[in-house]
Amino acid sequence: MTTTIKVIEDQPESYPTLSPPIELNDVAWQRIEGYIAHRFSERDVAWIVEGPGEWVAPLTPTTIATVEIWRDGAWENITPDASPLGGYWLTGHGPYRFTGSVGGGEIPAGVWEAVKRLAAYLNADPGEAGARSNSMTLGPLSETVMRSSSWMAQAMQNSGAADLLRRYRRA
Repeated sequence: MTTTIKVIEDQPESYPTLSPPIELNDVAWQRIEGYIAHRFSERDVAWIVEGPGEWVAPLTPTTIATVEIWRDGAWENITPDASPLGGYWLTGHGPYRFTGSVGGGEIPAGVWEAVKRLAAYLNADPGEAGARSNSMTLGPLSETVMRSSSWMAQAMQNSGAADLLRRYRRA
């Protein structure tokens, strides 16, 4: 059975921008991409995998450029056999290094809506999104709004983005 022991995923040059542009667009994309297995902005990626067995890239869409095995203190190019599920069949223990790129393609309407909802939630006034307590003083005017400590951790669910992204969780 193969095990992915390390992932090196570069940041994209830029993220798609909502129209009209909204603050925290890139932050929303980063959180969403951390939540799903799909990438919509192209970037380089490498996986270090130990075998033997079948390995399928955990991100999509993926283009593998090289596959290498660590032998005698250096990486050596190999061409592994195809696997029944569209990945690679690794016959030895490795470790193996898969390098290539991920991302690109048309962004589905549901993903755009998830980014829009999450960005709006992150930009919302504390009283509208995640307020735990609110206090107000009328004499020399003072107002305090505190968000729950879990406000950011629950943003994906509370914004409604998680429901829209359910089908994109796996490659």
